[in-house]
Amino acid sequence: MKIRFFGIVKDSIVDGPGLRTAVFVQGCSHNCLGCHNPDSHDPSAGYEADTDDIIAEIAMNPLCAGITLSGGEPFEQIMPCLALARGAQAFGKSVWAYTGYTLEALRAMNNPDVAALLDEIDVLVDGPFLIGSRSLELKFRGSDNQRLIDMKKTGPVGIVLWEDPWENL
Repeated sequence: MKIRFFGIVKDSIVDGPGLRTAVFVQGCSHNCLGCHNPDSHDPSAGYEADTDDIIAEIAMNPLCAGITLSGGEPFEQIMPCLALARGAQAFGKSVWAYTGYTLEALRAMNNPDVAALLDEIDVLVDGPFLIGSRSLELKFRGSDNQRLIDMKKTGPVGIVLWEDPWENL
């Protein structure tokens, strides 16, 4: 399946725990003031790749802990992101995703494709980047309104935040 993306970072250490493959999709309608990837907003820019090729690269890297879907906005390319998430999960890799939507807004869409992608995500970093709430002290997020949601523990109504297993060691 084809995906339009802004770029890929193969050994990221800032987009989730461990060495991760960060896929920055192209296209974002949020246009957050102060976004660190403003060139990823135009949906017609960037370049195209095949999700199978990206998954094959992830599978061949034994040090890769997982994939991180970022952007741009992954939920504006749901089906290719779903293919990437399922491919990563098939190889035992974790899936993180950054979105400018809140989890509540995503669920309110009542879209089965959105629900399917949410089901494949281990940690969802949700909410728009807010420059007035920006902090360089935050782990894996840019502003303090954004939540790191443990999607495997979060139920249909309650939200469970992700806890870093290395935090208190």
